[in-house]
Amino acid sequence: MTGTADLPGFLTALKDELAFPLAWGTSPVRDFDQWRRTARAVVEEHLIVGRQDGTPYDPEFTARSDGDGYTRELVTLSLTRHERVRGALLTPHGTGPFPAVLLLHDHGSRFDIGKEKSVRPWYDDARLASAEEWAGRYFGGRFTGDELARRGYVVFCADALGWGERGPLAYEQQQALASNLYHLGSSLAGLHAREDQRAAAFLAGLGRVDARRITALGFSMGGYRAWQAAALSDDVTAAASVCWMTGLKEMMVPGNNTLRGQSAFHMLHPGLSRHLDIPDVAGIAAPKPMLFFHGGRDALFPADGVRAAYDKLRGVWRSCGAEERLRLRTWPERGHAFDAEMQDEAYAWLESVTAAAPG
Repeated sequence: MTGTADLPGFLTALKDELAFPLAWGTSPVRDFDQWRRTARAVVEEHLIVGRQDGTPYDPEFTARSDGDGYTRELVTLSLTRHERVRGALLTPHGTGPFPAVLLLHDHGSRFDIGKEKSVRPWYDDARLASAEEWAGRYFGGRFTGDELARRGYVVFCADALGWGERGPLAYEQQQALASNLYHLGSSLAGLHAREDQRAAAFLAGLGRVDARRITALGFSMGGYRAWQAAALSDDVTAAASVCWMTGLKEMMVPGNNTLRGQSAFHMLHPGLSRHLDIPDVAGIAAPKPMLFFHGGRDALFPADGVRAAYDKLRGVWRSCGAEERLRLRTWPERGHAFDAEMQDEAYAWLESVTAAAPG
């Protein structure tokens, strides 16, 4: 259902009725810290999936190898009590503790690779060709995780449910997966959010990591997960989100990918929009340093939705006296991509943010 004729007419009325009453500036709560706690609690409730704080990580480290100025490892750990998850962990050579990046991979309707979209797989030749093709298509031929490790960051990137070693899903299976989880009192998007919270806490607990300097970074669905992690986790101290920010109403227009279902379920918390718009949730992260990039030719996120979201974000950070910590940029000639030039600017921003972390 991506047009207007095949959707019931009352959906327009439902969209018009959304007022986002808990948004900062609209909410009757005027103290920002109190609002932040209240809004976060509402988001937490709509994740459906419970917190997993008592589950031991029990990490197992394997496949150790040296890269160009950093060490590579695979680590298998429990992000929830239900399943062991494997991630790539990169550590710079030298004496730590180092700043760290929780690197969150994209969706892209490509499920045979997950963490390999962001970290060059030294451990799996079968996935290498797919990973290199993906890096060439969206990242200017670079692997974001390896670039960050060379720049002095500990990097952790794990497969989300359905990708890489936790899949692969087929495109048409996504809705069935989401439906099964909903029927069982769980949520696909909520599970991703909880696992990202846990991954951030895992990084913060590593002796090699400076827990005051943990940035979540991602592209596309990974960008959504990055600002969400900053909003929901005190272990995430900054975030960089590339190609995933919009106002909900502006995104829900005929032809938008969101209306098709399938991939939308990875980023859908049922009922949350009765309370908060998308940028309102991201605003819970204020006044943390945050970067948002958008491609002006990105068909997934209409320009008016990006402008509306950026205006809301700017207002939140301004109200905190922290507008200088918010970096918003639209790249007019870019589409849905995170190319080398965009990366270099994001890395420069990241260096300035981590250098300014409290001592």
